[in-house]
Amino acid sequence: MNQKTLLALAHEHGTPLFVVDHAELRKNYRLFKKHFPRVQAYYAVKVNSDPAIVETIYKLGGSFDVASMQEFHTVYRFIKQLPAKERQDFIWDKVIYANPIKPIETLRELDRYKPLVTYDNQEEVTKIAEHAPHAGLALRLRVPNTGSMVELSSKFGALPGEAVDLIAYAHDHGLTVEGLSFHVGSQCTNPENYIQAIHLSAGIFAEAESRGFKLQLLDIGGGFPAAYDASVPRFADLATRINHEINRLFPKEIEILAEPGRFLVASAGYAVSKVIGKAVREGKRCYYVNDGVYHTYSGVIFDHCPYPVKAFKKGPTEPSAVFGPTCDALDTIGLSEQLPDLQLGDYVYSENIGAYSAASSTHFNGFPPATVVHVNQE
Repeated sequence: MNQKTLLALAHEHGTPLFVVDHAELRKNYRLFKKHFPRVQAYYAVKVNSDPAIVETIYKLGGSFDVASMQEFHTVYRFIKQLPAKERQDFIWDKVIYANPIKPIETLRELDRYKPLVTYDNQEEVTKIAEHAPHAGLALRLRVPNTGSMVELSSKFGALPGEAVDLIAYAHDHGLTVEGLSFHVGSQCTNPENYIQAIHLSAGIFAEAESRGFKLQLLDIGGGFPAAYDASVPRFADLATRINHEINRLFPKEIEILAEPGRFLVASAGYAVSKVIGKAVREGKRCYYVNDGVYHTYSGVIFDHCPYPVKAFKKGPTEPSAVFGPTCDALDTIGLSEQLPDLQLGDYVYSENIGAYSAASSTHFNGFPPATVVHVNQE
């Protein structure tokens, strides 16, 4: 999306503004399918749960990874009018509840939908058996997260050495384990994480079969990186390596799932804000804008992700600090943004901010989240 369009939207809707370009969403989804023809793509709803985004993925024929009942119902609203069998088939074939730890209340509500859910420990099996016995299971493995921007393995995942015992434990409690899942960490730029995880999974498939358990699916999780800068490996190269190992180690009858989120939505999001204050502190220009880390730039804190701030105004630039509108000094977007000499009322923007941004925006200090505008919807 060009600067002229962003600026026009800011003038029309005011700021702070969060813009979602659905043409970019569609392009990213089709790119994922092109490079992973064997893989069923389950959009990770947590990345950005806006119903309009979910609807675009739904219309493209996508599947969904949900991690709460609210996310489940965000998806369910698009299928609730389907005939009962078609609706149930959609849930079974195109929804995975990929949070390994679920409250009992959630399991009780989920049971009627007969979903596929993840687990990684004996206590979860006991809960599922009692409160959601109609669910199918996928065992979440602990795999290397080396080099990923957000590490997940310390919180979730069964050790490979205990995997088949956990499959047997679920079987002994009357449950069916459909397959395995893993997550290499968010924004994974180290392809070896995927390769090692796929090899571990293949070994567990073989051990499980030797003990009488026939697994049918492998969920390779998320982590597919957005192209924030030139240091991110080419997606096509990553896909080639992953596909080679999947096809080498897993026969075609094994269903392969993935949970892309950031890759699909990051480049579809733009933030536009306005300069509301200006100062010079210790010789450095400091700009205060009406968006910040408690709002669209929340990913600076929660996602460990920088979002370069750019100006619509032209002119010589110098390193400048950019702060959000709240009274908290933590509300710092960046301390070395290359910006020209801006005036009160000038607009600034950030690209590639569609993932883990508006999704964790708050009303802290009485400042509401940015207005959300969707463009290029079909």
